[in-house]
Amino acid sequence: MQSLFLPFKRGRNLKLFSSSSGLDPREVVGVLEQFLQQDRLSALLWEVCQPQAQAGCLELQGGLLNKVVCLPEHVSNKLQGKNPPVFFPQNYFPLLGDAVLQVLEKISDSLRGGLDCSISFVSHVLGKVCFHGWQKEILGVLVPRLTDLTKSDYIWQRICWQLVESVPDRWMEAVVLGFVQLAPEASVLSRLLGNLVVKNKKAQFVVAQKMLLLQYGHTTAVLQNLLGYLSLDSIRRTLLLRVLQELLETWSSSSAVKHSPAEQQLYISKAILICLSHLKEPEIASCRQELLTSMMEGVKCHLESSLPPLRRLGMVVAESISLKINTEGPVLKFEYEEDDETRELKSLLVQTPSFCVVPSLPDDDKSEKAGAALPLVPESNEKSYTATPVMPDEESDAELDSDDDFIPYDMSEDKELKIKAPMYIRDCIEVLTGSRSEDVDKWEATVKALESLVRRNPAATREVSVELAKILLHLEEKTCIEGFVELRQRAQVAVLTTDPIPVAKYLTSQFYSLNYSLRQRMDILDVLVLAAQELSCPKFHGKTKHSGVQKPCIQLLPGSDSSKGWRRIVDERIKSKTRRFDTGQSRVELVSCPNGFNSVAGYFFFPLIQHFDRPLTTFDLLGEDHLVLGRLVHTLAVLMYLAVNTVAVTAMGKALLEFVWALRFHTDSYVRQGLLSCISSLLLSVPTERILADMTEELLETQSWLGDVMEKDPDGDCRRLALQNLLLMENLKNKLEAVPS
Repeated sequence: MQSLFLPFKRGRNLKLFSSSSGLDPREVVGVLEQFLQQDRLSALLWEVCQPQAQAGCLELQGGLLNKVVCLPEHVSNKLQGKNPPVFFPQNYFPLLGDAVLQVLEKISDSLRGGLDCSISFVSHVLGKVCFHGWQKEILGVLVPRLTDLTKSDYIWQRICWQLVESVPDRWMEAVVLGFVQLAPEASVLSRLLGNLVVKNKKAQFVVAQKMLLLQYGHTTAVLQNLLGYLSLDSIRRTLLLRVLQELLETWSSSSAVKHSPAEQQLYISKAILICLSHLKEPEIASCRQELLTSMMEGVKCHLESSLPPLRRLGMVVAESISLKINTEGPVLKFEYEEDDETRELKSLLVQTPSFCVVPSLPDDDKSEKAGAALPLVPESNEKSYTATPVMPDEESDAELDSDDDFIPYDMSEDKELKIKAPMYIRDCIEVLTGSRSEDVDKWEATVKALESLVRRNPAATREVSVELAKILLHLEEKTCIEGFVELRQRAQVAVLTTDPIPVAKYLTSQFYSLNYSLRQRMDILDVLVLAAQELSCPKFHGKTKHSGVQKPCIQLLPGSDSSKGWRRIVDERIKSKTRRFDTGQSRVELVSCPNGFNSVAGYFFFPLIQHFDRPLTTFDLLGEDHLVLGRLVHTLAVLMYLAVNTVAVTAMGKALLEFVWALRFHTDSYVRQGLLSCISSLLLSVPTERILADMTEELLETQSWLGDVMEKDPDGDCRRLALQNLLLMENLKNKLEAVPS
């Protein structure tokens, strides 16, 4: 047994680890098991660390390194997977970690006694184990113990620094990543790694670029460890400032915002806020102009995005940067809906106590620092993206008045005066457009009563339907009436469903006309979708019926600029085609009636798809107005879905496929999501035989494109929708194969 840990002296004993020794594998494994159980592995490593061993054969040391690190694999290969438990990787590598600790303790004793020894072989073992993916197993043993040993012992700190600095560059990334992930806090990481990122170029690349700019799967705790480590030494703080500059360049790049996944945008934003939390006042003063420039460019790029989460992300980061560079002046304020993600981002701007290396501040200074770090502005629902300065509060004494001294009037007997709403459609038009519009109460009553009045008087509405649609499209809120936008939209939908063809012609023609705001154009799309939904859905009858398959209920949220509503529609449609053998729940029985959307689908669909590539002076769908383009694409997808079983569905499908093919490489992820939704609606709505007869070649090309999207698109929702479309195509193929020829 003594010879087993001296292989560099007796080369023949290394054959115990090889497959050419001629011995029974079970006997060899039994010897190795005793070898490990008697803690001889540490003695083996210690012998290699001796000066005389370092002068020996390098090839022999390389072979020994391979056998020590890959021992579980070698044993498993010889025994065909029937390993003793000690050779399981989850058991072997913690044992190897204990052996490394014992060797490091002997090295510490030797250094204190003035004796020479080398740590190079132990570093190679650590590097190769981490490179093979067992960082958690070996560093889970090393890091807690080294954390305690390095608290007050400078020799142990030097041993740890030398341990990681001696790791070859080809294994450095795995070792650094393991330490960063397992270190409990940044101060521990600083003690274990020292100035490794300054001395080793590979480690610097991994820490300062790869983990921050090229990867985005690490947790917030890992980011805090990493950037906190850079901030805890004056030499490394220069690297921290450089990292912040590169992060801001990426965050403020319009190309990165368009082509990077939303998860990476969030990751970079977190890193920026953590960096800002570590900056000191002199450092902020030295780069204030650069921070301001990056903030203005970055917030512009994010506010131009079609995705609400990215817009909100830009607002939060811009507010945080403004708070740091304008500690005494006005700061940026945005109005948006606060959620858990927003609160987490703002909390990162406050430095955690474990990262603090300066002496504790007096109470007054602490309160000032906390006030500078915490968000100053309460959040509210998202209403606009306009930034407004927030001035410091004036002295409260200046705002005091003596209004409290007045005695209030007794208004307990007062009654609200009820204004009678108009009874005829033309009276409503007169109130909304004529001189009587100055009567605010009458105007409010008209807006509230208009929808029901239109539905009760369809004949009168048809006489003035286009005029009424024009008035509602241009109607602006004159008072603070509750739910004005919804009331106006419901009235527009009522007019459109009452007289579909002329009103649809008017609205679709106005979508591409001059002198309309983007908000009005998106209102047109919302009204068309809601009216198409109402026309295509049958009315409910009072009688109930028990059924296991539920009819999908489509709800399109007005004003929503995401594709969640559309995806819900597709999921419900797929669910409705699934057979279920349970009792189900009672539902309202649907009365058989004609599909009102059948005869008018073309008037809703084709005018919208005709002129998308013709830019106007104030409207360019293929240019900067990509938000409206995204809404248009999603609208076409929903109209295609609602046109199922209609006469025009095949022609609509062919036109939609050509439309998708022209825009398939659009840079905006929201537009691409809409295009993929169009493919889903086409596959679900167009009859199978018409798809095969009229669109076979186009669908083959589309299938190839969907495969590329599923593999390469940076947006996760696009990849999911592409996969869903491929599955729909596969189901279509299986259905055709099942039909006898």
